[in-house]
Amino acid sequence: MRGFTAAAMGLVLVVTIPAHAAATPDYQAAAATLAQYKKAVEGRDLSGVESLFAPDAQIFESGGVEGNFVHYRDHHLAPELKAFKSFAFRDYKVAVRGEGELAIATETYSYTIVLPDGETVARDGVATSVLKWTGGKWQIISLHSSSRKPKVSTPG
Repeated sequence: MRGFTAAAMGLVLVVTIPAHAAATPDYQAAAATLAQYKKAVEGRDLSGVESLFAPDAQIFESGGVEGNFVHYRDHHLAPELKAFKSFAFRDYKVAVRGEGELAIATETYSYTIVLPDGETVARDGVATSVLKWTGGKWQIISLHSSSRKPKVSTPG
């Protein structure tokens, strides 16, 4: 009877502990997903970028709700990037922390846009992203970004 009880308890443990519980996602790898997105924006080539986003991901930018990534790409981001002569990030920093199958990331950066007429637009930006570990990879499920003109230092 004692052997049966031990075997039954062992079976209960095997059944109640999900197989995926043992595999902890690499939260820092979520930063690689964000880096791929950043690289695509800088290169002004969004080919295949939708795979970095969950189909129902929500995009928020500078006080506006942009919808899912495909809508944002087609109606906002791609037309803007096409109109720019160049787009470059600098002083990029990312911090990622994990919460189960979610990674929360904060990015800070500056960027410069060069318009076709040569005009330069400089901004400081910040983004907060939530990524979900799905199918063995990180996908962005929420992205909120904003930017502003850089603060001008006054001599003092």
